[in-house]
Amino acid sequence: MNYLGIDVGTGGTRALVMDERGVVVASASSEHENFASPQPGWAEQDPQDWWRACGDAVKQALQTSGLRADDIACVGFSGQMHGAVLLDAADEVVRPAIIWCDQRSEAQSRELEEMFGRDTLIRLTCNPPLTNFTLTKLLWVRETEPKNWARVAHVMLPKDYVRFRLTGERAVDMADASGTLLLDVTNRRWSSEVMSRTGIGENLLPALFESPEVCGKVSAAGAEATGLRVGTPVVAGAGDQAAGAVGMGIARAGAVSATIGTSGVVFASTDRPALDPAGRLHTFCHAIPGRWHVMGVTQAAGLSLRWYRDQFGAASPGVKKPGCPEPEKDGRDPYDIFAGEASSTPAGSLGAFWVPYLMGERTPHLDPNARAALVGLTASHTRAHVIRAIMEGVAFSLKDSFTIFDEMKIPVTSIRLGGGGARSPLWRQIQADVYGHEVEIVAAEEGAAYGAAILAGTGAGAWSSVEQACDAVVSVAKTIAPSAKDSATMQGAYKTYRKIYPALRQAAKA
Repeated sequence: MNYLGIDVGTGGTRALVMDERGVVVASASSEHENFASPQPGWAEQDPQDWWRACGDAVKQALQTSGLRADDIACVGFSGQMHGAVLLDAADEVVRPAIIWCDQRSEAQSRELEEMFGRDTLIRLTCNPPLTNFTLTKLLWVRETEPKNWARVAHVMLPKDYVRFRLTGERAVDMADASGTLLLDVTNRRWSSEVMSRTGIGENLLPALFESPEVCGKVSAAGAEATGLRVGTPVVAGAGDQAAGAVGMGIARAGAVSATIGTSGVVFASTDRPALDPAGRLHTFCHAIPGRWHVMGVTQAAGLSLRWYRDQFGAASPGVKKPGCPEPEKDGRDPYDIFAGEASSTPAGSLGAFWVPYLMGERTPHLDPNARAALVGLTASHTRAHVIRAIMEGVAFSLKDSFTIFDEMKIPVTSIRLGGGGARSPLWRQIQADVYGHEVEIVAAEEGAAYGAAILAGTGAGAWSSVEQACDAVVSVAKTIAPSAKDSATMQGAYKTYRKIYPALRQAAKA
């Protein structure tokens, strides 16, 4: 049989079909057409556009694979976390969804801290109040858009809205619910105290399920929109980080992933709800029943390199031809050009540093007003040094999570790389050197949609547990050892990197 994983991302929705051996039979993506930033720091999308993209992607995947609807045994979901989808009593969207990277709710975050006390809220939910979490977004709508709030009958996370359109059932998994600030993460249930004191009633929230648990079936309307068979079972799935970790085999304590996508995430599986008293890491339920994870987040990881590409150009400097004002372009992928240039420079970028706070920062600073900086430049630096400094700076930012793991005595026995940072040989090596630890590349790094398909297969009974599924279908293709010389350079540079944010913050206050 075959299993379908659907990942509702920020830029688009991806559908992936996997067979029971873990082989990807087909995949397809459909871009999201609507993204809005009505004011600086705001980020909104139209949930109905996600549903359109889901239908397009699933139909394309089925067509490409040559499979019939009857060949799909179960469907799993993954998606962007922390969003706020608001529906009225007729299940119509009340307003555009406020998504994960939106920063407008800083005042509401402060209100929660004053209402509960930071330590109490961390005790209740394992997490501090942050602008990224769903609860602060709900409070913002209630306080600033009372007419819209008066219409709200149901609250959902992004992927759960799409699954609702597919099945007609309102559900959410423990992992994604952990990012709402409404879940008692330790006990895997909605927090009655948080709901009571904030006035967010449980009647607004979906039913809770474990990630591989069947929570609905494809409805007639869902089948018409996607081409799936009516009655096909659908599991709860997981938020993109937990699903992506499942897809990389991060299932047991000691297993860690470091993923560089638009954001960057260091994700460690734990057998207990490990808690950082300072709230610098997120402590969430894992997509695996009876397991948790801790997660550090860099807001602008791959985004740093994309920002550089978009603002300063991707073409290789090249050599000017007589009469040609611009360098000749060679048609290569811009990130390959960047890596080629940066590879010619030494570890440490001759003392240049990039702090990647283009979108504020979560781990370890919890500062939505943090700002990026490129420091330490001299006349000796070239574009290649700057590019390498950006790649190193992102790795330093991710290393902050490993530093906190050490403080919390969270074991790190293996590190698997994911996202764009796993596809770049240079960025792989930089990460190994910065972390001071061997890193691994899995054979099929297919992202969160692959993890969603694994959860679907587990829910359908192909494997007895998520751990057994990961053991069966996830394998390591390559390992990269740190260079003793370059890693020593990186450890020294990291000490300097750690001093930059406090200095910038002090300068901003002056």
